[in-house]
Amino acid sequence: METMATNSGNDINNEEHLPMLISSSSNYLNTSMNNNDSTKISTTVYEKTCEQFVTTFSTWDDREQLIFVENLLKRMHSHQHGQINAFLLPMLQRDFIGQLATRGLDHIAEKILEYLDHQTLVSTELVCHDWYHVISAGMLWKKLIERKVLSDSLWDGLAKRRGWIKYLFRQILTSFQTPKSHEFYRQLYPKILHDIKQIESNWRTGSFQLEKIQCRSQNSKGVYCLQYDDEKIISGLRDNTIKIWDRKTLECTKVLTGHNGSVLCLQYDDKMILTGSSDSTVRVWNIKTGELINTLLHHCEAVLHLRFSNGTMVTCSKDRSIAVWQMNSSTDISIRRVLVGHRAAVNVVDFDDKYIVSASGDRTIKVWDTTTCEFVRTLLGHKRGIACLQYRDKIVVSGSSDNTIRIWDIECGVCLRILEGHDELVRCIRFDTKRIVSGAYDGKIKVWDLVAALDPRSQSTLCIRTLTEHTGRVFRLQFDEFQIVSSSHDDTILCFNFLNDSTITDNSIEIPTP
Repeated sequence: METMATNSGNDINNEEHLPMLISSSSNYLNTSMNNNDSTKISTTVYEKTCEQFVTTFSTWDDREQLIFVENLLKRMHSHQHGQINAFLLPMLQRDFIGQLATRGLDHIAEKILEYLDHQTLVSTELVCHDWYHVISAGMLWKKLIERKVLSDSLWDGLAKRRGWIKYLFRQILTSFQTPKSHEFYRQLYPKILHDIKQIESNWRTGSFQLEKIQCRSQNSKGVYCLQYDDEKIISGLRDNTIKIWDRKTLECTKVLTGHNGSVLCLQYDDKMILTGSSDSTVRVWNIKTGELINTLLHHCEAVLHLRFSNGTMVTCSKDRSIAVWQMNSSTDISIRRVLVGHRAAVNVVDFDDKYIVSASGDRTIKVWDTTTCEFVRTLLGHKRGIACLQYRDKIVVSGSSDNTIRIWDIECGVCLRILEGHDELVRCIRFDTKRIVSGAYDGKIKVWDLVAALDPRSQSTLCIRTLTEHTGRVFRLQFDEFQIVSSSHDDTILCFNFLNDSTITDNSIEIPTP
C-alpha cells in the first residue's frame, strides 16, 4: 500500500525532497550494515556473485521475484528486517500532490485537498513547497470559508453581519480594487472561529447589547406577537393594530388597521402578512403596501395561533377547533379540513409535511397526519393547560401553566425531559439545534441547553441564562444564532444582540509583506 509523504516543515525549501529521502535511506542501510559487522569486508568474489544474482533476478517475472524475496526474508534475522524496513519506507512513499502539480494537474490536487478541514489544511501547508503552492494558488482557504457559509447558518449570518461576505464567491471589483490574496483568507478563518467562540460565550454569560422599542399603544397596552428579519420587525398589538418597524432605526414605518380585536398571532413571507385576532377572523395583507386583500371567516371565537407553509395554513381557536386551509394565492384560500378533539381552547399549532401538532388548555398535545388530517396520538404529561409549543425534527417542546417545559419525542409520544425554573405560566417557546429560549408571565426569558437536555446522562445545570429586562409578562419571542427579539405586556419589543458590533475592513486583517 502506498503511504502519503509526511516530511517535516524544513522540507518546504527543498523541492527535491523525495530523491533525498531515498538516497539517505540507502546510505543509512549501508552504514548500519557496516557498523554491525565491520569485520566482514566486501570482496571481489562477493561483488561478482552479487552482480550475477541481480542479473538472474531481473530475468524472472513478478511472481517469481516475490517468491524468491519471501524465501530470502525468511532466512534473515529480525534486526535485518528492521534495516530493510527503513530502506523500504521511502520507496513506498508517493508525493502524489507534488507529482500532480509538476505535471500540470494542479486542479486535481486542489480537488483532493478541498476535502480537508482547517486543522489538517494548516498542517498540509507545512509538508513542502509544492503542497503549499497548490493550497495557495487554489485559494483553498477561501473555498473552505465559502463551503461553511453555504452549509451553516451561523457562518452565513456572520458573513453578512461582519461584512466579509463581499470577499466571497464571485467578487464585483471596481477599477481601484484588487482581489484578496490567499493570506487574507488564511488569516480571516481564525478570526471567524474567534467570533463564533465569543458568541457562544456571550450567550452563556449574558453579555449582550439591548435595544428597546416603545410601542406606544393608544388604548390597551401589550404586544402579543411578532416576527422579524434583517430589515424589519412586524408586531401584532393588543390595541388591534399591526405595526411594522425598521430593523436598523427601530422606527415605526407602517401601521395596519382593520381588525376589530387584539392581534394575537401573525406570520409573513415575502408577499403577504397573515394575522389572527380576537375578532375571530384571519386577515391577509400585502406586505409591501400594507393593503388588506382578504378576510377569512370560519372560527366562531378568537383565532389564537396560525402557521402557513408550502400552500397549507393551519389555524386554531378558542372555539376548540383546528382548521386546515388550502392556500392557492393570497386571494384564493379555502378550508380543507376541520380537526376536532380538544376539550378546551386550542392555543397553538405547528406542522411540517408529516405531522400537525396542537396544544390546548385541556392539558394535552395532539398529533395529526398532515396529508390525511387523521388523528395519530396524544401526548400526556402536563398538569395544567398548555400555552405554547414548537415542533421540528421529531422533537416537540411545550410550555404550560404548570410552569414547566417538556421535551417530547413525537414518534413514540415519550416525554424526554422536564425543565423547571419559571415561576409562572410559560407563554412562549422556541428552539434550534443548540438551545431552547422560553418566555413566561414571570417576566423572565430563560435560555436552556437543548443538547444537554436531550442527553439522559446529563446532570449539568440546563438553564444557561435568565434575562430579566422585561417589566411585564413575556408574550412572544423569536431568536437566531445572534439575537433574541421578544415582546411583552409592558408594551415593548426588546432586541438582545449577542454579537458585538464589528466589521471586517480591508485594513482589519494584517497581510504580511511577501
